[in-house]
Amino acid sequence: MSDFDKELDARGLNCPLPILRAKKALNDLSGGQVLRILATDPGSVKDFQAFAKQTGNELLESNEAEGEFTFLLKKKA
Repeated sequence: MSDFDKELDARGLNCPLPILRAKKALNDLSGGQVLRILATDPGSVKDFQAFAKQTGNELLESNEAEGEFTFLLKKKA
């Protein structure tokens, strides 16, 4: 797993909460910093892809292991 600056635990939350919490967490980061998100909602995979596209932030990684999803989102500069 790559380096990250902040971690958000969104496990147990369903759409749209993981995205909303990620948006709030990104506001606390500077451009170029990385947010690691942990989620259990299967819909979050497409949600974070769309979120990255719409906001200009970069989705560096998207992984799934045993029903748990991990995303690395780099805040746009």
